[in-house]
Amino acid sequence: MQPSVVDMEITALLGRGTRFEGKLSFDGRMRIDGTFVGDIRSDGVLVIGEGAHVQADISIGTLIVRGGTVRGNVLAQEAIELLVPAHVTGNLRAPEISIERGVHFSGECTIEAK
Repeated sequence: MQPSVVDMEITALLGRGTRFEGKLSFDGRMRIDGTFVGDIRSDGVLVIGEGAHVQADISIGTLIVRGGTVRGNVLAQEAIELLVPAHVTGNLRAPEISIERGVHFSGECTIEAK
């Protein structure tokens, strides 16, 4: 049995108080709790934590926004999940998109088959 996305170990962390600008690629699962500006590309899982500020175009396996602010377009191969208290501005495209009640979202959602 494979571990669920929630149970997977984080392989990289951009912690609170950290700021990074540029192009980011990674394998596995990454969490951002700080500030990131640029482009993000991975087949893995990206978790945006509460208090994070991300301004990026994102191409990812799965995106989970647990809080914080995300500005940019997101293309996910598997799924996008937005949880309160997230603030997301941009266009979302994925086979599965979940937006929890209370999330601040501005943009367009496109749900398309894998």
